[in-house]
Amino acid sequence: MRLPIPPHSHEVAENYSPFNRQPDANPVPVNAKQVLGTYNQSDITLRNCANSAAVPVDHYENFPVASILLPRPVRRPIESIYAFARTADDVADEGDFSDDVRLARLSNYQAELDAIDAGGASNDPLFVELALNVRTHKLSVPLLRDLLDAFKQDVIKVRYANYDELLNYCQRSANPIGRLLLHLFAVGDDRSHKMSDQICTALQLINHWQDVAIDWQKNGSGRVYLPQDEMQQFGISDDDIARGVATPAWRALMSFQVGRTRHLLLQGAPLAASMPGRFGLELRLIVAGGMTILDKIDAAKGDIFGQRPTVGRLDWLWIFCKVATATLMKRK
Repeated sequence: MRLPIPPHSHEVAENYSPFNRQPDANPVPVNAKQVLGTYNQSDITLRNCANSAAVPVDHYENFPVASILLPRPVRRPIESIYAFARTADDVADEGDFSDDVRLARLSNYQAELDAIDAGGASNDPLFVELALNVRTHKLSVPLLRDLLDAFKQDVIKVRYANYDELLNYCQRSANPIGRLLLHLFAVGDDRSHKMSDQICTALQLINHWQDVAIDWQKNGSGRVYLPQDEMQQFGISDDDIARGVATPAWRALMSFQVGRTRHLLLQGAPLAASMPGRFGLELRLIVAGGMTILDKIDAAKGDIFGQRPTVGRLDWLWIFCKVATATLMKRK
């Protein structure tokens, strides 16, 4: 699974451990940057994982988190949320560990969240920092639990019968991120929550569509987020994904998925337009980034096998100029 709040800043995970580590003798609050270290945006290595066995992880992501566009007071809690979600996601996805090992380590995350909810202390710097931000900013622990539940699901569930089943997954894997961010900006009305859910679900679906080939390598038998009933409707089977050939039937299926996801993203887009200041600009960049990937999938006529559609540096420069110009014109 790819998170809907990937890095745009230069402050995300390099030196963290998503697996069991030795507890600190004297736990103290630490800054998120101490937990996360520095990183190369497209190449991150997990260290001290599984009894000091390093797990190389390629963490290209699509959209910004805790970028310099956001006010400084909210960057730290956002970085902390990202560190929690990123490391837990890696437990579910990365390395060659058995499902039992992955679930056991995610259960450790669950125990840490339970301790935070109960006001307890942790010896793990990641959770010391998370607890500090939960207390300081009154972050919702149930929303964090929803994320963790989705990561556990990634370990044990590799097929989705229909679109509703996939949306249920997105409600836990993506939507909590948007609601946590809205909370940090004191936005809590139902309309904003609904549009945030639409944006986050769309971004999660975009990740799924661009990562079909990558996800096929997961969980041994291949993880497929495409709804099974829709694959059948378009005459697509697992064998077609394994072959990695964009047949006319495959292109038709992807065109359908892209069109529906684009509609969902556009439904949530007014939230970005309604948010003021740098937060609004950040949201507009995120929406525009999602649209750019959908455009690239369409331009490739659904062939995500030949080249995975991504948003590069030049894309971001163009997106920023376009969004910033539109924002300035709106103010006039």
